[in-house]
Amino acid sequence: MSLKNIRITGFKVTDIRFPTSLDGIGSDAMHQGTNGSHPFLELYTNDDKVIGEGIAFSNGRGSELVCAALEIFAERVVGKSLHSLTENMGNTWRYMVSDSQYRWIGPEKGVTHLAVAGVINAIWDLWGKVTDRPVWKIVADMTPEELVRCIDFRYITDVITPEEAIEMLKKTQVGKEKRIQEAFDNVAVPAYTTSPGWLAFSGDRMKEVLRETIAQGFTVFKFKVGSDLKSDKERLQAVRDIIGYDEKYQIMIDANQIWSVPEAIEWMKELVQFKPIFIEEPTSPDDVLGHATIRKALKPYGVGVATGEMAANRVIFKQLLQADAIDVCQIDAVRLGGVNECLAVMLMALKFNVPCVPHNGAMGLTELTSHLSNIDYICVSGKKSMLEAAESYRENLRHPSVIKNAHYVTPLAPGYSTGYVPGAIEKYVYPNGTFWTSEIGEKIKRAPKGGEGLLSDD
Repeated sequence: MSLKNIRITGFKVTDIRFPTSLDGIGSDAMHQGTNGSHPFLELYTNDDKVIGEGIAFSNGRGSELVCAALEIFAERVVGKSLHSLTENMGNTWRYMVSDSQYRWIGPEKGVTHLAVAGVINAIWDLWGKVTDRPVWKIVADMTPEELVRCIDFRYITDVITPEEAIEMLKKTQVGKEKRIQEAFDNVAVPAYTTSPGWLAFSGDRMKEVLRETIAQGFTVFKFKVGSDLKSDKERLQAVRDIIGYDEKYQIMIDANQIWSVPEAIEWMKELVQFKPIFIEEPTSPDDVLGHATIRKALKPYGVGVATGEMAANRVIFKQLLQADAIDVCQIDAVRLGGVNECLAVMLMALKFNVPCVPHNGAMGLTELTSHLSNIDYICVSGKKSMLEAAESYRENLRHPSVIKNAHYVTPLAPGYSTGYVPGAIEKYVYPNGTFWTSEIGEKIKRAPKGGEGLLSDD
């Protein structure tokens, strides 16, 4: 099927929300009562059998804003041929962020950037379906020069130039075929799990899920912290009572931006006794120098700093790397501007010798990042890392990620592993899906929104 013969003729945007607040999935020190949501885009083409599908992500409220932005940005690709969009993906990405009036409410960050990610990811999905390849294989089939053409280098050439990136990628070509075979053998992407670590879990529930994930073969676990120091200590002690302190099992902890910089340092000095590999998002995601200060303070204790899931764009990542502020680079498949901007950050992370460990934590994201982790390992860094896994409402996904022997099963279906099983959209479309109009759905709609008690009632 020729790319020139496929033309985008229209689109549909759907607000899909899953009631993850029912079981505490996604709960952390900053986010309570979250309902993992997919602002979902379908790109229709002149071939009825081929539809490009893409998602953004939100925690519930706010999804309607992303959907409104998707309507605006998807319109920019209507009438375009798939060939014109993919022959130079760097130019396509620049085109998508170049609306001079909508840039004013970004630029390249926030709701508009989430929408750009949804459109860009849908284009990659369409490209994969038309060429009968998963997205990771599209990139694996590229030469260094072709991969670099996918990236908009504006704002990052002080750290890496296209020419430098090509030379780096040429070095990574060594051993590439072996790494591709590892992907087909499902051993390219080791998994760690957050499933026991949600903050809303009771102590007994946490221990139950921890034992279940150990039985599944996991050896690396992540736990949410930051709402109460005494509770954090009790939970982490319970974890260590089960897994011990030998090198077989490792833990990470995640504060989800809850602390100020001094508070993060003091709180972490109380938690270093539990030997976490790193603390994730210890403070505001925009505070580059704050992360650098925290990293410097924790380095003597052997605890690293990870962040990135809320990093708005490649510029924030550039500064985090320049400031020696992070030990782990956590790209997000839908907060950055889709595959293209993720590639830019992967290359910068490689230059600074910082491992790229994508953020997940929810259904739909693990499906995308399993492609990104394969791309980083096979095409960019050549170094095996790890990828977060968390179970939640995955039975609704057409291409759910699969973990076997604590490794991701490499996605092989054409496209970007996006879409839903029959009936899922009708059930979870917001606000009028069959779940959301049920008694429990209506109750969730009326749940507290946060900040209650901060203001007086007079």
